[in-house]
Amino acid sequence: MTHPFHPWFGREFVFLAVRQTWSEDRVFFLDENARQFSLPVGWTDVVEPDVFVRMAAGRSPFGFADLVELRRLIDGLSG
Repeated sequence: MTHPFHPWFGREFVFLAVRQTWSEDRVFFLDENARQFSLPVGWTDVVEPDVFVRMAAGRSPFGFADLVELRRLIDGLSG
């Protein structure tokens, strides 16, 4: 788990597969009790980090696409 704000940050799990579900790539894994879970692939080290994330090196928490999506969500709430 590489997402810095997730409570499982830094823990390692038994990898099962990467599948596209709910319109996104997700990592399926087993916890220490053999229960299956899934998380967005970007929250793990299964794939290389996004180019923006790598280049920003922690200096920018949001990419352009993230901010555009945030604006769309805010507009939806106020309209």
